[in-house]
Amino acid sequence: MKRSTLKDTDKAPRFWRDDALPFIEARAIADGREVCYTRHAHEHFSIGAITAGRSTYVHEQSRFEVSAGTVVLMNPADVHACNPIDDQPWSYLMLYVDTPWLTDLQHQLGFSDDLAFRRFAVTHTTDAGLFAGLKTLYEVLLDPQQDVLGKHSAAVEFFTEVQLRLNPIEQVLREPNFKLERAADFIREHCTQMLKLEDICEAAQLSPSYLIRAFRQHYGMTPHAFVVNQRIQFARDQLRNGRLIADVALEAGFADQAHFQRAFKQHLAATPGQYRG
Repeated sequence: MKRSTLKDTDKAPRFWRDDALPFIEARAIADGREVCYTRHAHEHFSIGAITAGRSTYVHEQSRFEVSAGTVVLMNPADVHACNPIDDQPWSYLMLYVDTPWLTDLQHQLGFSDDLAFRRFAVTHTTDAGLFAGLKTLYEVLLDPQQDVLGKHSAAVEFFTEVQLRLNPIEQVLREPNFKLERAADFIREHCTQMLKLEDICEAAQLSPSYLIRAFRQHYGMTPHAFVVNQRIQFARDQLRNGRLIADVALEAGFADQAHFQRAFKQHLAATPGQYRG
């Protein structure tokens, strides 16, 4: 059964999703002063457009001031945050795209099949064409008069343009650290359990002091923050499937629903109820 949902109030975050297009999700914030994010990361690819005002954009170890007309990009697992400047009004649109879908599109365009996902080196751009294209795609996705074929085609067209404009032929990949990656993989696999630091260290064959220091340097957050972030991503998927908030909170590994509510809002600038719709 086809299901398209849209949540919209004056203050609340606005989300769009459609069961017929499960690879993409959209949101809009009319007043960015109403929402604040902690540093977080997603499993999916994210791209957004600042539609009014300006804000502070934190990406990994860098910090930028971005304003209306700017497009921001976050690779899967990139640590980031975007928050208001001195209570100044600002607004934005965001699109969240499943990594396997975007990876398949990259391969269709001729990028190497050896890469699971070709990371973007660009963190933000003022390319007017991409800014206009993102706004147009958002409008198409929300348009009830557009059929699924039209929406899907518009998404392929826009993200093809993103790839061709912003993903260079030669690319510098993040320096691999296989032990830290083992630690991250262990956290991802066991994030809903009551993890101990010793468990992560044993899985990665690293000392606690090195793990804490190197993990934060490599991923932009502590192992504990990484655990919480993974629990939020797990909870997000469960809420999209219509699960009860109280059940999701416990299954995600949170001590209680209040703790879950606080963490969820810090990461998504929306309550679980607002996100679930």
